[in-house]
Amino acid sequence: MTDLWAPLRATTQARIGLGRAGYSLPTRRVLEFQAAHAAARDAVHDPLDVDRLVGQLRDIGVDEPLRVRSRATTRGEYLRRPDLGRSPEGLSHLPKCNADIGLVLADGLSPRALTDHGAGMVGALIRQFDGRYRIAPLVVATQARVALADHIGQSLGVATVLVLIGERPGLSVADSLGIYLTHRPKPGVTDADRNCISNIHPPDGLDYATAAAVAAALVAGARKLGRSGVALKDTTRGLSVPSTNFGCTPGTLSAPSGF
Repeated sequence: MTDLWAPLRATTQARIGLGRAGYSLPTRRVLEFQAAHAAARDAVHDPLDVDRLVGQLRDIGVDEPLRVRSRATTRGEYLRRPDLGRSPEGLSHLPKCNADIGLVLADGLSPRALTDHGAGMVGALIRQFDGRYRIAPLVVATQARVALADHIGQSLGVATVLVLIGERPGLSVADSLGIYLTHRPKPGVTDADRNCISNIHPPDGLDYATAAAVAAALVAGARKLGRSGVALKDTTRGLSVPSTNFGCTPGTLSAPSGF
């Protein structure tokens, strides 16, 4: 029997059209779900391999990054106390560089996302910013929440800080990277004052070059507007609504085999 749900499944990582075996799901689909759940849990709890990340950055020509820890001393404490992940353990070692851009690589809720995509994303951002802006020394932050970058950005004296952070894993993606942009960073900035580029995980998610182009446009807009957040919009991409029949003749989409 033709699987009419196959074209739909090819467009998304979501679990759709799974079929049935009697009154339950097929065994293969149940095992896939359990494996995805385990991968998501592992992504949250596994610590960031900082040395590996530093090596990846070195391979693309980035100098040894500065390192910052939050006040969360363990992974368990980090998960239970988000407030500690927003506060730095200490920043006295950071130089005052008065640069245009600060880049912070934060483990967030998926350290794996940073080791999978961090160096590639940094390379794409540097290519976008090189020759246009002064970039502060790179910072790697561990046990970090997004707001930790506000302290780091203020300490460095940068006009705009971009934090590349591992996003909360889901049952479809465990290695998605996000970029949060804050203009004039300082402690106490709210999420309404930030812009976010999410779902960066090629080949299935947003690619590095596109994400970097959006980030560059947002930086330019923030500098012109004098602020980031809800007043600043991404205008680099137009709205595109694809055909909704997914290659099927209208009215022929039926339930998966077994329903």
